[in-house]
Amino acid sequence: MEFHFILAAAGVVLLFNPTLCSDSVPSPITCLTRGADLLEDHQVVLCPPGCAEWRMSVFGTGPYASISNVCGAAIHSGAVGVSGGPLQVSRVLGRRSYRSSYSNGVQSQALSLWTSSLSLTKPVHIPLEMSSNTSTIKLPTKKLALKKKALKKPTVKKTIKGNTECQVELAVVFDGSRNLGQRRFGLQKNFLSKLVTALKVGPSGPHVGLVQTGDTPRTEVYLSNSTQQLMQAIKELPYLGGDTNTGKAMQHAAEGFFLAEWGARRGHPRVMLVLLDGWPSDDLEQAAGLARDSGINVFLLSVAKPTPEELPQVHDLDYAKKAVCKDNGFFSLSVPSWFSTTKHVRSLSQKICSPDALQCSRTCLNSVNIGFLIDGSSSVGDVNFRLVLNFLTAIAQSFDISDVGSRIGAVQYTYEQRIEFGLSDFLSKEEVVAGLSKIRYMNGGTATGQAINYVTENLFKTSVPGRNFLIIVTDGQSYDDIGGPAQNAQKHGITVFAVGTAWAPMEDLKAMASQPHDRHTYFSREFSGLKAFSQDVVRAICQDFGSNN
Repeated sequence: MEFHFILAAAGVVLLFNPTLCSDSVPSPITCLTRGADLLEDHQVVLCPPGCAEWRMSVFGTGPYASISNVCGAAIHSGAVGVSGGPLQVSRVLGRRSYRSSYSNGVQSQALSLWTSSLSLTKPVHIPLEMSSNTSTIKLPTKKLALKKKALKKPTVKKTIKGNTECQVELAVVFDGSRNLGQRRFGLQKNFLSKLVTALKVGPSGPHVGLVQTGDTPRTEVYLSNSTQQLMQAIKELPYLGGDTNTGKAMQHAAEGFFLAEWGARRGHPRVMLVLLDGWPSDDLEQAAGLARDSGINVFLLSVAKPTPEELPQVHDLDYAKKAVCKDNGFFSLSVPSWFSTTKHVRSLSQKICSPDALQCSRTCLNSVNIGFLIDGSSSVGDVNFRLVLNFLTAIAQSFDISDVGSRIGAVQYTYEQRIEFGLSDFLSKEEVVAGLSKIRYMNGGTATGQAINYVTENLFKTSVPGRNFLIIVTDGQSYDDIGGPAQNAQKHGITVFAVGTAWAPMEDLKAMASQPHDRHTYFSREFSGLKAFSQDVVRAICQDFGSNN
């Protein structure tokens, strides 16, 4: 066996075997890195030593759920020891259950279901200097005649991120009814494969899952971010048979598919593509209404419409109109046979990846910008100021906050104004709640009018009518004009809510609030009563949003 000596620091050389070098160098990870954090489906990683001393989360007994800490699962499986080392990680399809067990000092947990799994093995070929068996020797006093040999330059595998312009969550409800038959079921699978390829599924692109109709709907694949995994899953899809219970399958997907525990990303557009051969054997209207109320955009691809002779058998002749997000021609497509479906893959994938056209995505909870304008004057006091923040926190917790969802910013004012955090500073609900808890009470005078002007110019930098909302919380009368600034804010597309407490005059609150005043004005004599209004304010925001979008 041939070894080379490579000069290193501190007067030592590393022993290196070029014949055992793999095409890529192991990527160092931490003890808490999860399988879901890895960008590639097949990757060699390097676990550090000492992970057994950490409190790690491991689910399953091989394969492991991808939410597991990689190095913890590797120690549990015996793929690496407590001293760490290289590890081959492969992401594979999820399982319906993962069992718990105790092994190598690590207790794994049981899990009912997860979207993807981890397969962990020791890599066959690794550079010795990257392994836990790396050895060093002292540099001899005489010069060594180092044999020169061209080493193969390590190559880095390109990460398949997916189509970053199409970050949708897509549930495909496909037909598994008995009237379809094995042959047409195969044509449907071919269409699904071409659609997945056209969408360019990936970690930073669309995520796709599959639900099959039948007597009882069945989730075949939860939301996956791997084209390779989906293609293999489609290839192995079984044919269920049974009635065409499309409505039942749509309700199944709307209620239990787009959940965080199954891999759904917060704030991303949700789409349901329904594939239907002939006509449904049940009602679609109720399930479609549930989907719309849940912010899901339903597309319908119907194949082989019923003939005039078959029409008497159709339960609802308007099923296609009632099933989709909007009956405007954009969300529905009818083709004569499964042979012709592949011709529409490109146009259909483009529609699915058009966020501005996905009208049912825009719900009041995931599509608004909310500014909190907080009175920090001396009359409030530190204890009451905390009660105001609790009130605003309760409002914030009702919204889906993310980079593609709702956003919240906060400004505190006295005679001066201070942006506590902008609309783009915190892009999760947890960050906003933490940000509110850290706001320090200013203590000073009350210039609400100047503060409204400041928010209009500095917090809401773009005008989006029907989507920008300002919630003013004050405990007293302002020393400056408030009517003019409030009207100016409303002209810039900002809906103003005025919330008063203690000594705040009702006429001032109504002068600031948008019309109708009774829906945008709130008052509590005590600061402790503010929190009772939180859900009333949320409902009013949703009512305004629904009226203007």
